[in-house]
Amino acid sequence: MATPTSIDTVRATATGGTPPPVAGRTARRLRRRNTLAGWSFILPNFVGFAALTLVPVVASLALAFMHWNSYSTPEWVGLDNFRRMASNESFWTALYNTTYYALGHIPLTLVAALGFAVLLNRKLRGVQFFRTALFFPYITALVAVAVVWNMLFNPDAGPVNQLLRAIGIDNPPGWTTSTTWAMPAVIITSVWRDMGYYMVLYLAGLQTIPAELYEAARTDGASAWQRFWHVTVPSLRPTTFFVLIMLTISSFKVFDLIQVMTEGGPGRSTLVLSQLIFREGITQGRFGYSSAIAMVLFVIVLVITVVQFQLQRRGER
Repeated sequence: MATPTSIDTVRATATGGTPPPVAGRTARRLRRRNTLAGWSFILPNFVGFAALTLVPVVASLALAFMHWNSYSTPEWVGLDNFRRMASNESFWTALYNTTYYALGHIPLTLVAALGFAVLLNRKLRGVQFFRTALFFPYITALVAVAVVWNMLFNPDAGPVNQLLRAIGIDNPPGWTTSTTWAMPAVIITSVWRDMGYYMVLYLAGLQTIPAELYEAARTDGASAWQRFWHVTVPSLRPTTFFVLIMLTISSFKVFDLIQVMTEGGPGRSTLVLSQLIFREGITQGRFGYSSAIAMVLFVIVLVITVVQFQLQRRGER
């Protein structure tokens, strides 16, 4: 049996009138409860983000204009850290090496991931095994990956150079012991490790493409290459955009793989910006100068990301 309050609420709603105050209080209470429930889910993650990411980033931004070695009081020096950076050869070498790595890692990983995704999107026997095998390197401990590939690239006893000698190359590269081939060795290792993850993203994108598009293309007489170029690639544009953003960020902040494989050597041939930040800050204790380098790296990644967003918007118009 309906109570007088609920009957009044129904009548007021049906006639377009204002619900009684009790109904308004109930709605506000429910809204408050939902808000508190939402904050209970968000707050722990936000607190962790603020404590471990936001506060250090803000502190690093301030330290970029200071001189501080963790033992003294921070001293404001203005743009001195940036002037020192502009005249430091190691910074320009690290910037060049970072760009070199990104220009090699991004396109090769993207092409390899897309190629394997297209190949393994078909109904083949054992396709699940091959998908897992390609994704497995991404979840393997990076130290193990670096150690194994260092063994593979060993100039004298490594299987890579043994294979090259077997096919007639008498003087194979020195790989991680050569200033010329160390960065290509790192890029090859990085592509091998990362392509499985981005392949999974492309597989998800491929499975959202309607089969009717391919059927219509076949009916019009399109070849396999034409179907790929005019149907698959345009349909994967949002996925490709996301992959490019993720690859750009990961490429410019690469650190751990190079630290384990080459430690920035031989010489400075694989020294990258993130490694220079580590050396100047953690090893040398020049936290103000390392924060200035980190700020420059942040600006570079930010500018490239904004440009990619602008190009994506133009492509959608």
